[in-house]
Amino acid sequence: FVPRPAEKGQAVADFISELTPATVQPTSEAITETILPDQPGAERLDTSTPVWGLHVDGSANQQGCGAGLVLTTPDGLKIEYALRFDFRTSNNEAEYEALLAGLRLAKSMNAKQIRIHSDSQLIVNQVTADFAAKDASMYAYLSTAHQLLRSFQAYEIKQIPRGENSHADALARLASAINDKVGRKVPVEILAQPSTVTSEACAVRYEDTWMSPIYLYLTNGTLPEDKAQARKLRYRSARYTVINDVLYKRGYTTPYLKCLTAEQGEYILREIHSGVCGDHSGSRSLAYKAFRQGYFWPTMHQDANSLVKRCDKCQRFGNVPHIPAEPLTPIVSPWPFAQWGLDLIGPMPQGKGQVKYAVVAVDYFTKWVEAEPLATITAAKIEDFVWTHICCRFGIPYAIITDNGRQFDSELF
Repeated sequence: FVPRPAEKGQAVADFISELTPATVQPTSEAITETILPDQPGAERLDTSTPVWGLHVDGSANQQGCGAGLVLTTPDGLKIEYALRFDFRTSNNEAEYEALLAGLRLAKSMNAKQIRIHSDSQLIVNQVTADFAAKDASMYAYLSTAHQLLRSFQAYEIKQIPRGENSHADALARLASAINDKVGRKVPVEILAQPSTVTSEACAVRYEDTWMSPIYLYLTNGTLPEDKAQARKLRYRSARYTVINDVLYKRGYTTPYLKCLTAEQGEYILREIHSGVCGDHSGSRSLAYKAFRQGYFWPTMHQDANSLVKRCDKCQRFGNVPHIPAEPLTPIVSPWPFAQWGLDLIGPMPQGKGQVKYAVVAVDYFTKWVEAEPLATITAAKIEDFVWTHICCRFGIPYAIITDNGRQFDSELF
């Protein structure tokens, strides 16, 4: 018993064996140089001479037929060109139309040497005479291509994969997909991020500043409900004006000063003090510099003083002022209660015990005061006062200063 083979598999094998040609033409993907037989003196591409590049591709579908080409100058500048055919063509005819259009464009640009790239195996091999043009239409296209190629000193044609010819392929597909018969410009927009990315918004907090009441009064006539505050605001607003929605302060002998908030003023002072051209000037000079630059805010002097005090470089390397904070007071008394000043005052209105005079002693060091009322001013009374109130309480003084009156310039004293 011999099993019968499957009829379907035998039929497929016979079909493949019958239709497979005896010899297969090899594909030529390497760089091929063509020297036309009727063009004497044609040479290979000279690298010392500028060489132009040409990428061509054709497209034919149900929507229409078109071609795309990219001509590259020796400097690297790319010239893009898209063609739409107003007649029906096959894919091979569209490839030839793209090649012819590219050659005409290169000829008009005075190109001498050209390197052609196409992803069509048929077109490349027919131009290089590896394939024969049997069809009348293909033969006509090939003759026209040879006629245009004679305009160049040398040319080089190469078959490349479709992936390397994507630029010209995109132009060809674009041209074949447009149904309009009028030339069009297609703008290309570059998106920096996906359209699904939402823009983040920052919440801005608005706070009233010292300018808000003045600005509202000058623009809308808004006044506080308090009459005293409203009257005060009217007087203050007379020294300000609004120009292009910006508040300015009027000056008597100076131009208009732009009003700033405290935060803006802090930035201005910081730039003047320690910016690119900053010289770390003092607080008073810093405030006047901001004033001369045309800025104003009420606390500019206080802010300048605070900024200078907080500046680390000014505190580290600034000159230390040796001027005292107040006028110098010489110390004439070396220790407490060593030197006293003594004097009499009166007569005054008579008091209890018929006293109408007083003797007063003041310590030069501590400014301590000792006083006693007297009915009469005699040397004995003065001696008793000094002994009782000064010597017995604070010790013998080093010096007593008087006006040399009779009570002090006596033998008893």
